[in-house]
Amino acid sequence: MDDLSLGKLAVEAKSKAMPTYSKFHVGAALLAEDGKVYNGGNIETSSYSLTICAERTAVFQAIIEGQRKFKSIAIASDAEDYCPPCGACRQVLLDLCGKDLDVILINAKEEIIKYKITELIPHSFGEDFLK
Repeated sequence: MDDLSLGKLAVEAKSKAMPTYSKFHVGAALLAEDGKVYNGGNIETSSYSLTICAERTAVFQAIIEGQRKFKSIAIASDAEDYCPPCGACRQVLLDLCGKDLDVILINAKEEIIKYKITELIPHSFGEDFLK
């Protein structure tokens, strides 16, 4: 699957989000090495700290279904510009999807930019510190 197609799936995933309070929809589409795509949307609760982002929704769903190898994740939001993952999502993506994960951001014009997760979380804390 090419990056733009994955980005469009992230745009579609926004419609499943439940941003009850912020009204800011975010969708994610996580591509596994076997070609399967896991979608996620942000889900908010009245206790904001219990809210979960679209990226983590997609990753956790994939993990629960037994997936362990990932190629890329696309992220789309209601913003006109690109919406990068928050710090918590960056750490989860690094830890659970690996250092080679491509992070594709798609804006409202369906333009994409792509980073490696390590570019978005340089000098990261990870499993190497836990040995």
